[in-house]
Amino acid sequence: MRRIIAESADGQVHIGSAEASEHGTLRYVAAPLTVADDPQQGVYVVSISVAEELSELTNSFRTYAIVAGVALVAVGLVGWTVAGRLLRPIRQLRSAASRITASDRSERIPVAGTDDVSELTRTVNDMLDRLDFALTSQRQLLDDVRHELKTPITIVRGHLELANPENPAEVRAARDVAVDELDRMAGLVDDIEAFAESQATPPSRVATEVAAVTASVAERARGYREHEWRVGETADAVVLADPARITQAWLQLVDNAAKYSPAGSEIVISSTVRGGTVELWVEDSGPGVPVGAEGRIFERFGRIDGGRGIRGSGLGLPIVLAIAMSHGGTARLDRLPGGSRFVIVLPRAGWQ
Repeated sequence: MRRIIAESADGQVHIGSAEASEHGTLRYVAAPLTVADDPQQGVYVVSISVAEELSELTNSFRTYAIVAGVALVAVGLVGWTVAGRLLRPIRQLRSAASRITASDRSERIPVAGTDDVSELTRTVNDMLDRLDFALTSQRQLLDDVRHELKTPITIVRGHLELANPENPAEVRAARDVAVDELDRMAGLVDDIEAFAESQATPPSRVATEVAAVTASVAERARGYREHEWRVGETADAVVLADPARITQAWLQLVDNAAKYSPAGSEIVISSTVRGGTVELWVEDSGPGVPVGAEGRIFERFGRIDGGRGIRGSGLGLPIVLAIAMSHGGTARLDRLPGGSRFVIVLPRAGWQ
């Protein structure tokens, strides 16, 4: 109070701050007052405690800081847990990829949930399945090729070793055997290439008129002049297919029928609509396929001994099946009295 009185002695209003032991910092306004005809001078003083005025804001800030700290810790814990759960499949994917080798491809990543990472895991597992299938098929194909090529090489080597170079007749015979076996190996290599292409290259599928393909195949089949060719039913339908691939598969059935049917016999080429599928087939009057061998003839190098007397690579029907499956279809054998019917089954376009 002495300070305020001293400051107000000049009759001016003063604003200031003061430190009070009990209230801390005080802000004050001191205004001198006088009354007419009174020699006394008074001072009007208003003071406030800064700490008390700011106490509500300070308490709010303190509460906010505590809540923010707790929330930050909670968000960090939840984020760490969720991130760990979301990234676990990726870590498992990396770990599985590091364990997968050419000799052990059975490793798969466990999937739980329906989120995007789970879908990614399923996609990777599907990719691993396809890689496993491709590598297995490649190894099996190489084993089959090695087995198939071993026989002609052994035959050629044996004839060359036994042939007397001083005997022209034996030399010519060995040469004829070698040329025949080399031709057979060349045909085998061509069939292997066609089979690999039918499995590795996806077909260029376009809307294809079955009637047009039927007429084209029938026209080409007439090049086998030792048989009578007849067109049976013609399907009025459309399939989503690669016309060149389908023609290739159908002509393979034509070639098989021409090989195994007696000379001068009739062979029928037809296409039929059956519900949601279209069947393309060739019916012959050959010796037929032995009972129990229906599935084996569609396997690679799955030749059978049925007294048919024709030597081939054993890849013709597997190529047909591979082409049909690449179009979402299949191939089968139907037994008929006095013959066989080989069928390519394709889905119809737009069929629900």
